[in-house]
Amino acid sequence: MELPSTKPYLLRALWEWCCDNGFTPHIAVEVDERTRVPREYVRGGQIVLNLGPTATNKLQMGNELIEFQARFNGVARDLSVPVGRVTAIYARENGAGMAFEVEGESSVADVDAAVPDAPELPSDEPPPEPPRPKLQRIK
Repeated sequence: MELPSTKPYLLRALWEWCCDNGFTPHIAVEVDERTRVPREYVRGGQIVLNLGPTATNKLQMGNELIEFQARFNGVARDLSVPVGRVTAIYARENGAGMAFEVEGESSVADVDAAVPDAPELPSDEPPPEPPRPKLQRIK
C-alpha cells in the first residue's frame, strides 16, 4: 500500500501558521488544463493566488483540490487548483514558507496558447524567468 502524499497536510499547516501569525498566505501554481483560475492572470504558465481569509470565500483545502471563491476586478470567481500543481506556499510579508515539486505532466504550452493577451516572445530569446518567492526555513 502506497502512503498518501504529505503535501496537502503541509499546505494546510503552513496556511494555518500564516493566518495565526497575521501573515497573508499565497500559493504559487503551475497552471495546467485541470487548473480553474482566471486565465488572463496566468503569466509564463504560473499564477500566484492570495489565500488569506479576507481574500477568499468558501476555502476548502482538500487532499486533491484547493477550492475557493475570490474576486478579480470586483467579480467573484470560483477557483479550483489541484494540490499537485502547487509549487509553493509562503507568507507575503516575509517570504517564509515551503516550495514543492510539481506532480504529473505539464501542459503549460497549451495554457499559454489559450491566454489571448499573453505577449509573444521572439523565438531566438529564452523566456523570462518567473518571479520566485523568497522562501526560508521555518523552525
